[in-house]
Amino acid sequence: MKKTLKIASLLAISSVAHSSEIDDLLNTANQLVDQIDKGVALVGAGMEYANQGLISDGTLSESAHISPEQMMAYNSAVAAMQNYQPYGDTQTFLETQAQGEIDAMNEAVDTFSGAVVELSTVIEVADRVQQAETPNEQADVQSFVTSNEEILKVDQSTVETYNQSIDDIETHANNAGAYLGVAANKDAVEFLEQGLASSDTTTDSATLTYDANMQWVKMTYSTGSANAVFVNGTDGLGLDLYVSAQDALAYGQQTEYYLSGPTSDSYNCYINEIC
Repeated sequence: MKKTLKIASLLAISSVAHSSEIDDLLNTANQLVDQIDKGVALVGAGMEYANQGLISDGTLSESAHISPEQMMAYNSAVAAMQNYQPYGDTQTFLETQAQGEIDAMNEAVDTFSGAVVELSTVIEVADRVQQAETPNEQADVQSFVTSNEEILKVDQSTVETYNQSIDDIETHANNAGAYLGVAANKDAVEFLEQGLASSDTTTDSATLTYDANMQWVKMTYSTGSANAVFVNGTDGLGLDLYVSAQDALAYGQQTEYYLSGPTSDSYNCYINEIC
């Protein structure tokens, strides 16, 4: 049986975790503060002991030195704060949510492909009927169908799986497309970031949804407030992500998934690899 192609990921998501610049700055600053604190304490002790006739072993000051490594680490952390994103990386958040939808879509594609394999006998019947031009050839079709009646009948559960999986594919594909479309629009990303700042929260606690009825992508913040970006070109951002049914079908018929499928390559090519 020809193996159907699984739809590939639409993007490569960075595996880098949430920015740790603030943690690095705190850690490196605290290391210097510890040394400074120790130095101030030792200086205070030295000032008093000098007047009391008491002395140290002469090595205490070294224990309060700031090392070159500590200095460089702190300076690097200060410089890195230019890249710090206190509300989280909104673009990466959108892309990560999109990748989750793509993963779910691919699972639905596997289910759909399995259902298509079971339904492909319908394609064989259609091919045989279309090619049967003479009465004798049509009699052969009758013989084939009556001899394989039970095998050729379509099972209700298969139809339900087919219908549900293609619905799931469209839902997850649209969610992913909406999130990626917003992520690619600088103004839209900044608009959602303004909402994070106003709510004094981060992307870690935000939720993202695409509403097909409202035709927007909405980010809901932990405070309960939300910002939404329209994806139909009706707001000031001019972000219109929708394609027509005609364009979608035409584009789909050019894809590798379609071209390797049973309706493009015929039943024998798809199932028996006789192309």
